[in-house]
Amino acid sequence: MNANTSRQSPAEWDESDELLSRTARDLPTGRHQFHKERLMAQIHDTQQQDSRTATPAKARRFQLPRPAFALPAMVAAAAGAVVLASVLGPDGGGVRDGGVATGPALTTEIGTASTSGLPQLLDQISLAAADTSHPDVKPGQYVYIESKTADTFIKTVNDKSSLASHELHKRQIWESADGVEGWLIDPAVNDGPEGETLTLPDEQGNTPTAHLGAPSYDYLTKLPTDPDALLAKIYKETKGQGNTPDQQAFSTIGDLLGESYPPAELYSALFEAAAKIPGVVVVDDAVDAAGRHGVAVARLDETSGQREEWIFDKKSHVFLGDRTVQVRKNGGTDGLITPGTVVYTSAIMNRAIVDDMKQTPSQTG
Repeated sequence: MNANTSRQSPAEWDESDELLSRTARDLPTGRHQFHKERLMAQIHDTQQQDSRTATPAKARRFQLPRPAFALPAMVAAAAGAVVLASVLGPDGGGVRDGGVATGPALTTEIGTASTSGLPQLLDQISLAAADTSHPDVKPGQYVYIESKTADTFIKTVNDKSSLASHELHKRQIWESADGVEGWLIDPAVNDGPEGETLTLPDEQGNTPTAHLGAPSYDYLTKLPTDPDALLAKIYKETKGQGNTPDQQAFSTIGDLLGESYPPAELYSALFEAAAKIPGVVVVDDAVDAAGRHGVAVARLDETSGQREEWIFDKKSHVFLGDRTVQVRKNGGTDGLITPGTVVYTSAIMNRAIVDDMKQTPSQTG
């Protein structure tokens, strides 16, 4: 498999059917909230010592607040519409926060949104998701997902707040089919390069039950694949979450597209369900964290003024990644997060089934 074909949707695999080809998003789903709270505490403690505080501009539901990273200048050039300043490395005087360098806020041109062609696009995406082999995760195997992520956060120094970001970096996670065993390597989260265990129970002795906001692969295999029944379950189980029921339903589906591995029929049904959510639009041009242009299925959160965008290749319709862009002024952030700010961006670089914890696709036979 060449470098290009190693970046595809969870439905596209190589000849051995071992690897998911070219797509992929954040923390293995069974432990999002636990690690979110833990990370926020670590950020607070560390930055208090440095007389700094950092508050992520947006903490995504059920997932870690994506640590903000500025994309390197070469990637920004390739992205075209993405306007990102390069950051200083460890030898260039740049501040380092959580193991990655900090730099200016991430910005982009705001793509044009329309409902025109939405049903046709989602049909094409659903067909592309269903039209390939999609191996099951067998007992003893692990879902491996490698991504690149970046986001913007609010930094406060001596009571003065400003926007900042962290450099783009690689994130790797492993999760067992039942969601009980896992491993995370992410320099914005881990204390060392070797990463940390996500194996349950957590440090409080809890073994959470899988649910929509924290699903294991085994849990996903039990979800309905009829789009109406699936969407009804999403609305029911996420009631009271998010700013509105419709936005929460859209975000829940988006989370399932990223750092999880929906079985084949469910993966296709998710797009059919998304088509039934009011307010969903098409964005003509969007760029993922790796600089790949695509078309986006998106929805504006009227409360926050942020638009969540799922980015797909314009020809193959495979999922490339996602981003959240501020498209309307939000007074709740004291005007710091202005329209055009990239609150979060991600690119799925590899998704695979491997036989051992911390094994990568290149190490498989």
